[in-house]
Amino acid sequence: MTDAAARLPELRVAELLDALAGAQVPASGSAAALAAAMAAELVAMVARATTGWRDSAGTAAQARALSARLVPLASADAVAFARVVQLRADPDADERDLRPALAQAAELPLAIADAACATAELAATAAGWAIGYEKADAIAAAALAEGATRAAAALVHANLMTVPGDARAARADELVDLAAAARANARESE
Repeated sequence: MTDAAARLPELRVAELLDALAGAQVPASGSAAALAAAMAAELVAMVARATTGWRDSAGTAAQARALSARLVPLASADAVAFARVVQLRADPDADERDLRPALAQAAELPLAIADAACATAELAATAAGWAIGYEKADAIAAAALAEGATRAAAALVHANLMTVPGDARAARADELVDLAAAARANARESE
């Protein structure tokens, strides 16, 4: 595992981008979590900037809570994926070692997909209230969150390739559908 994987929340943007480009870990799960966290922060900004919306403060708080949930998931996903990479590279590791690591590597992207989907739904709500530039930001947040949901769901599937019929894969697909519907709802508010 790279040092950057454990320190993701502390990195500056340029360092984060270098970490993503420079090593096998962190990878797309971390990127999805951070993209969803940025979408959540956009929702918080839109909620705070939108006047006449009784639930704006609560929505901003929910968005900040989602962001706070997503950022540590970026590091946790990197650590879990590093373990899978390490085991796959170890000639002495066998299936009994790899299965629990893959299960953990599937759980974290599922948690990312869940929080990203919730962010997309919150963004759609914000888009319904916002006007002008803030509406555009809410729609963009819904699109970012949908993309993060799709990315994380793809990782759930990749990590469960050897476990056909796993309920986590079906749940990931449900989250993708919900996030897509939220993004569509946000767009309809234009």
